Amino acid sequence: MNLTNLLFGIYPYIALTTFFVGSLIRFDREQYTWKADSSQIFEKEQLQKGSILFHIGVLALFMGHFAGLVTPHSWFLAIGVSDMMHQIVAISAGAAFGSLCMMGGVILWKRRMYHPRVRANSRFMDLFILNWILVTLGIGLLTIPVSIYHAFNGDTSAMIALADWAQATLSLNADASILDNVGFIYKLHLFFGMSVFFLFPFSRLVHVWSMPLGYMFRPYQIVRTKFVKQR
Repeated sequence: MNLTNLLFGIYPYIALTTFFVGSLIRFDREQYTWKADSSQIFEKEQLQKGSILFHIGVLALFMGHFAGLVTPHSWFLAIGVSDMMHQIVAISAGAAFGSLCMMGGVILWKRRMYHPRVRANSRFMDLFILNWILVTLGIGLLTIPVSIYHAFNGDTSAMIALADWAQATLSLNADASILDNVGFIYKLHLFFGMSVFFLFPFSRLVHVWSMPLGYMFRPYQIVRTKFVKQR
């Protein structure tokens, strides 16, 4: 077994299994650690700026990656989206939201590293996972010039190969050979991205499972004041 088969044929299942099973075990055994560990009490302004930019960017990137990689190739063609159009949209959205996410992430990184009280109350994994995400994001941004070069040459093979690999992996039929002709920068980004899922249960990222989606659909609340307006 060569390194490519290990990283892109077996490691994806190790990462996903750890992601799901590790999260369940953490929730079952360590519910008091199932939180975001907000440090807002120590510093608020940079947290708000960085958090908004980072979360908008990372949510858009996740949904974009999921839709672009998991949606069957034939579906895009059926709705009139050519391979080149798909690639141009992916490049544009990736550059925009990736830059947004990076700006927010750098603000959060600087705050966590150099604000004395925030740094003093940070665990090792808080620092490690933030650095890992920023490196993953940086490598992802480095794929954009390569993708632009491919687009100028009318080459969409890397994008199609990445989608075929992702779909084969999720259908439990991973085939690392699909990535044989894909550039190293894409493979490096894949490895770091998969490792985020592997590290997920051991970090504060588990709070994502508790995202209060129902909050958006709750009925209006009527708030009454105890003070009577004087005429």
